[in-house]
Amino acid sequence: MGNSFGNLFRISSWGESHGGGIGVVIDGCPPRLPLDVGDIQPFLDRRRPGQSKITTPRDEEDQIEILSGVFEGLTLGTPIAMLVRNKDARPEAYDDMKTKFRPSHADFTYQTKYGHRNHEGGGRSSARETIARVAAAAIAQKILSFDKVTITTYVDRIHDLRAPLLEEIPSLDAIESSPTRCPHPETAAKMEALVLEARNSGDSVGGAILCRVNGLPIGWGSPVFDRLEADLAKAMLSLPATKGFEVGSGFEGTFLKGSEHNDPFENRDGQVRTKSNLSGGVQGGISNGEELYFRVGFKPTATILKPQDTVDEQGQDAELIGRGRHDPCVLPRAVPIVEAMAALVLLEHRMRHHAQCRSFPFQQ
Repeated sequence: MGNSFGNLFRISSWGESHGGGIGVVIDGCPPRLPLDVGDIQPFLDRRRPGQSKITTPRDEEDQIEILSGVFEGLTLGTPIAMLVRNKDARPEAYDDMKTKFRPSHADFTYQTKYGHRNHEGGGRSSARETIARVAAAAIAQKILSFDKVTITTYVDRIHDLRAPLLEEIPSLDAIESSPTRCPHPETAAKMEALVLEARNSGDSVGGAILCRVNGLPIGWGSPVFDRLEADLAKAMLSLPATKGFEVGSGFEGTFLKGSEHNDPFENRDGQVRTKSNLSGGVQGGISNGEELYFRVGFKPTATILKPQDTVDEQGQDAELIGRGRHDPCVLPRAVPIVEAMAALVLLEHRMRHHAQCRSFPFQQ
C-alpha cells in the first residue's frame, strides 16, 4: 500500500535503492501523445547523482527505458511502464546498518511495521525511488505545456542562508548555473561553501525549495477535501526528508491582520485580477489565475559521517557512523523532484476540471 499516486493520471512506483532498478507504471495517459525517451531523459539527468562536488558521488547514468504503452512514437492510452536500472550499487557500505537503526531515518519504523526490511541503501525508503516520480512527471509536464503552464523551481534557502525574493521568474539556465540550484549568484556561492563545509565535517544541512507555477487558468482544484493546495501538500510531504509545506504567505501570513493580508480585486484590461498575491494563486482550494507559489522544507540528511548514539534490533545501546554515498544537502537534487510532484498534481486537477466542467454539451 501507499505506492500509487493520483486517480485520473495514476502512477505506481516500484523498486529499491540497491535492487535491480526503479520503475513506474502510468495509467490514464491520453492516447496519441508524441513520446520517446528524449522527452523524459533530460528530467532524469537533472535528478541523477554525481552532478557536482556537493552531491552524492554515486555513479548512475539513470537511463530510462520505455517498456510499454508507446508504439511508433505515440502513446496508446494503455499503461506506460518505464524502468531505470541500478548499476552502481555498493551494498557492503550498509552492513553496519543491517542491525543498527540510523537516527531520524526510516530504519526503525520500517523494521517495526513490516518485521523485515532491505537495509541496503535504505531500500524502499531511499530517495532513489523518486526516479519513478520524475520520469512520470516528464510526461505530465509535456501535457501541461499544451496549456502553457510553466513550473519554475529552485533552492530558496540552505541552513541559515536565504536568497532574496526574485520578482522576475528565473530562467532554467540561471537555476542550473550553480550546483546549489539557487538562481541568485551571490547567495548561491555562499550556499555552496556552506554545503562543502558540512560535507567535509561529516555533517549535513537542510533548507527550503520555492516552486512557482505560471499560466494556470482559473478553476483548477476542488472544494473541501480535494483543494489544490491540499493535494500539493500531500504530494510534497510524500517526498523523503520533507518537513514542511506552505503556500502563498504561509506561516508569515498568520502574523498579519485581515486588512493587511487580503488580496484586493481589480478589473485589469477586462479581467478580474488581484492587486497582491498573498493567497499564492489559490482561493477556496481553486486556482484564481495568479501565480501559484509554495515552499517545501527539507530536513538535513539523516545519514551523516559522525558518530551517533542509537540502538540495535535487540534494543541494545550502540554507536553508528554512517557509510556509503550520501548528499550532505538534499536540496539541489530535490528541485526537479518538487517540480515533478507539482506537475503530477496539476495534471490530475486539469483532467478533473475538464471532465466535470468542460466535457458535457450543456456546458459552455
